[in-house]
Amino acid sequence: MSGRAPARRLAIDILYEADVTKREPGAVLEQHRELDRAVPSYTETLVHGVAQHSAEIDLLLGEHAEGWAVHRMAPVDRTILRVACYEILHRDEVPVAVAIDEAVQAAKRLGQDESKGFVNGILGRIARENARSS
Repeated sequence: MSGRAPARRLAIDILYEADVTKREPGAVLEQHRELDRAVPSYTETLVHGVAQHSAEIDLLLGEHAEGWAVHRMAPVDRTILRVACYEILHRDEVPVAVAIDEAVQAAKRLGQDESKGFVNGILGRIARENARSS
């Protein structure tokens, strides 16, 4: 597995599993390693980064979700949004447009019909606010 897109996809899988099973993301990541699954370093970066900044990310998502509490979002949408938010806020080498596009593509593949618009709208609001405060 090479490239950031597959690493993001695996991070989404791991963080989704941690979310729905109420386990620590690091424990799910370690389980993948124990099963001899390849875990790219960028996947580790994303999983640990989202876990470390989860309170900040969820607060931001809640502020920008317009009528949606984070805990009421579909778990897959919530996970995709968390990964993208982490990249937007904490990974300066990842262009904001790339983080948003990757999240929208993941929402198309993994979410419901309305997921891509939901994800795009929230991330667009966060990106605009983040650009103003930079």
